[in-house]
Amino acid sequence: MKAIVYYNCGSPDVLKCEEIEKPVPNDNEVLIKVCAASANPLDWRLMRGGPYIVRKLFGIGKPKIKRPGVDVAGEVETVGSNVTQFKPGDSVFGLCKGAFAEYVCAPESALVLKPDNVTFEQAASVPVAAFTALQGLRDKGHIQPRQKVLINGAAGGVGTFAVQIAKSFSADVTGVCSTKNLNMVRSIGADRAIDYTHEDFTRGTQRYDLILDCVGNHSFSAYRRVLNPSGICVIIGGKELWSVLIRVLTAPVLSRLVSQKFIFFIAKLSKEDLTTMSELMARGKVTPVIDRRYTLSEVPKAIRYLEEGHARGKVVINLESAN
Repeated sequence: MKAIVYYNCGSPDVLKCEEIEKPVPNDNEVLIKVCAASANPLDWRLMRGGPYIVRKLFGIGKPKIKRPGVDVAGEVETVGSNVTQFKPGDSVFGLCKGAFAEYVCAPESALVLKPDNVTFEQAASVPVAAFTALQGLRDKGHIQPRQKVLINGAAGGVGTFAVQIAKSFSADVTGVCSTKNLNMVRSIGADRAIDYTHEDFTRGTQRYDLILDCVGNHSFSAYRRVLNPSGICVIIGGKELWSVLIRVLTAPVLSRLVSQKFIFFIAKLSKEDLTTMSELMARGKVTPVIDRRYTLSEVPKAIRYLEEGHARGKVVINLESAN
């Protein structure tokens, strides 16, 4: 089978489409014929290797992770002897290792059935980005109906899910994005959209109960100005690794000193949350936004585009025509 592999850290040029052995599922796994996968910032960050601490974790020059991609959707081909929830022919989506391939194995616990009204591309767009948005808003932000919620980076992969998930909680949602994305952000449910190229929301008069920061382009003091006294700022993004590390260290200290809360978190795999997203899509409450589609051999182009930081929604790898 064909799969994307890399043996050294570097630019997207290190990614190669090669013939490798088709995997065999263990007792608790499902073998999936991949129809679609989606790219996440984690893919290019691991590919690049980053600063020493990242290279130390994932292998200096010789990365331990040689198969990029985690978001997957496809059809079940075979199942392990202990698998009870799926059978050959089922359409599923979820998480795996090495999703940029014609076939992958995934744990039964990391998959759910795909709704009939959702395409494979849409389903593959969900896991990492939607987990981040859902857990950030619900579990860390404690979102409530009628709260004023701001999504900074509303046009990105996480942001487009966050806008729709926040609306499903009946919140009043403001999305921050660039000029070209204003109409799109409104179309997916935002009550108002702010063009950051013309307006700095941290200098405005509106106050928010909850801010989901997908970008990391404002200081904590700037966010404090527009948060209500008991407001919460959930941080899931940052421009550079070191700025992220500083925020990780600063957020809990600041939260002890002021009435507002600043929380940095990384989403976790949750079959229950996969089911929640499946239900929201089935009911039409959430529709994944797809920016660009690439074939398996074009994964280096897809990662290069995602790395530029201007993706509008999700970047998808389509393998249906290859199967």
